[in-house]
Amino acid sequence: MSRYAIVTAAPDFLQRLTEAASGVLEGEIHSWPGSAFPTGAQELVAQLPDPRLLDVLMLGPGVPLDDALQLADEFEVQFPEVSVLLATTPTPSVVLSAMRAGIRDVVEPEAEVADLSVLLHRATRSAAIRRRSASLSSGDTAGTANGRVIAVVSPKGGAGKTTVASNLAVGLAASAPHATVLVDLDLQFGDVASALTISPDHSVTDAVHGPARRDTMVLKSFLSAHPTGLFALCAPDLPDSVDHVSGEDVSHLLDQLASQYRYVVVDTSPGLSEHTLAALDKATDYVFVSGMDVPSVRGLRKELDVLRELALIPITRHIVLNNADQRDGLTLADVEKALSVKVDIVIPSSRAVRLSTNQGAPLLENKRRDPASKALRKLLLRFAPPVVAVKAKGHGRHRGGKQ
Repeated sequence: MSRYAIVTAAPDFLQRLTEAASGVLEGEIHSWPGSAFPTGAQELVAQLPDPRLLDVLMLGPGVPLDDALQLADEFEVQFPEVSVLLATTPTPSVVLSAMRAGIRDVVEPEAEVADLSVLLHRATRSAAIRRRSASLSSGDTAGTANGRVIAVVSPKGGAGKTTVASNLAVGLAASAPHATVLVDLDLQFGDVASALTISPDHSVTDAVHGPARRDTMVLKSFLSAHPTGLFALCAPDLPDSVDHVSGEDVSHLLDQLASQYRYVVVDTSPGLSEHTLAALDKATDYVFVSGMDVPSVRGLRKELDVLRELALIPITRHIVLNNADQRDGLTLADVEKALSVKVDIVIPSSRAVRLSTNQGAPLLENKRRDPASKALRKLLLRFAPPVVAVKAKGHGRHRGGKQ
């Protein structure tokens, strides 16, 4: 079974990578034959016994950087499910160029077998998540019963994580009515109930114990309905209830929900608690939320580093800069330089956001046209196509609208 391919001019590196692969997944490494660099992605995969099984492509050492970046860019377009790695000295400029070309990781050419094993494990996991996410996005659920699990995370409180999670969930519910659920995993101080103005009869604590744990029909009865077609599973009223929910409980709960709903949005607690890590392990997408201030940006950089060490960074990640105002002394370029990753969505500082929070009515629940709503809709489009307006017969009015 073919899972790995490598293009390199360094036999010693090939040997170390082969040893590393033997301890990760079944399958052998296929090395590009000859000294000439492949002319493109199609030529390379044509040499494999079964290109459909390719998970990881390693480029280098000894591969010209420009050629590696061009080939990686082709794979990003033609074979986006494949994790492309680069073995070269990871200078800041190289890492930035690699990131832009869609390369998942840059590794030192002298890396030890143990380090390469971790790298391959991380890359194969990302490839699997990418395949699953692509299947769900296209509506092709054959062979899988799981929906898309979207974890919204932030290293610190106050960044607007719940605002982003609730708006994303409401927006997804517009494209998938009664097929979207929002889970409040901030078990001590969760605000999802307040953000949606609902009074839940049951909480996460109820859902992970008793009959709901054993029967998904019972679990569904524990969810709170929202007028938008969204379902919510809220945090318990008492902060000490957190002691009665384990990481394994969270994993089981998300598996249950993902088997029944197309989208499962998880509003996690700040930081990397046991519950948050369990959610991240089940997630197909991470939405990182940071404020536009030095403590928030530094916290997110640390969180990204820790998750990378834990092999919990999927390719399908989305960086959201919330409450952004360059008059506060930081620019978007400053933030991206500090994070070493591109910011995907910038939500500007907005009075409309504060009003919607205080009113318990997410912006995407209404047809607002302010800049913050526009940014949130841009985030939504990364997960679901817009809801197309349909012209009613015999009338000039339209039903629905773009989200």
